[in-house]
Amino acid sequence: MIVALTGATGFLGGAVLERLLAEGHEVRALTRRPQPERTGVTWIAGDLADGDALGSLVAGLDAVIHVAGAINAPTRAAFHAANADGTRMLAERAKTAGVARFVLVSSLSAREPQLSDYGWSKREGERMLDAVGGNGTDDRDLDWTIVRPPAIYGPGDREMLEMFQMAARGLVMLPPAGRLSIIHADDLARLLVALADRGSNETRHRTYEVDDGTPGGLTHIGFAHALGRAVGRRVWPLPMPRFALTLAARGDRLLRGDKAKLTPDRVRYFCHPDWVAAQDRHVPATLWRPEIGAAEGLAATAAGYRSKGWLG
Repeated sequence: MIVALTGATGFLGGAVLERLLAEGHEVRALTRRPQPERTGVTWIAGDLADGDALGSLVAGLDAVIHVAGAINAPTRAAFHAANADGTRMLAERAKTAGVARFVLVSSLSAREPQLSDYGWSKREGERMLDAVGGNGTDDRDLDWTIVRPPAIYGPGDREMLEMFQMAARGLVMLPPAGRLSIIHADDLARLLVALADRGSNETRHRTYEVDDGTPGGLTHIGFAHALGRAVGRRVWPLPMPRFALTLAARGDRLLRGDKAKLTPDRVRYFCHPDWVAAQDRHVPATLWRPEIGAAEGLAATAAGYRSKGWLG
């Protein structure tokens, strides 16, 4: 295939890029900054607000994998611009160009859009893809699939790094009691490429929730202990009340500004008790199964962090 990819210079997008190339596909990748030349990759300069760049990105290809978006933004409007308007513009250009397949990476947070601006903006992106793509009755309609991943991790990921660093120090601060699913970036990348390559009536206009195959996910405390085993350290899980996390988020915003990792918006969805992928929204096993379990994946991630000097 010839595949358009957004977010290729980021963590998950980079994993998708590697998977596409490994399977012999050609990649046309959107980038805001100059990139080194690479066999099999054509870099398209621009961003999701650049209609001309998006037109060049999607012309004459087989599928789009849309990974790019904002996980942190200073305002609700900024979230909407990145995660909703960007999806709409890309879907419009893809439909005009006659692209056959469109795979959107959303978020499990879109299941509860009232909890956060981030989750709301991801749900709006889903809604816009549905509106632009059509209902499948016209040959010009987009054959789209949405994937809602939970927490994504893997070597090179900086979003989960602070959790590993806390575990390495023996104390892991957590949201209040709840459960979550996780998924390794390489497993998720394999799914996204499979969906782009093998769309069918079974996957057309479907929204999937994915995980690493752990039944019922992990409790927050169980996740902390899993991180401890990954870094080779016994840990003390410390669930924090919501008000304490809110105060910490305000402090992080004061210290790091727009680069803050813990924000009031994140606190609102971190404190939700159920971020486990729904069984009735799982991907058909005939198409994809997760291969990297929590123990193996977290240990490999910790080793990757250590090789970069990020865990000391």
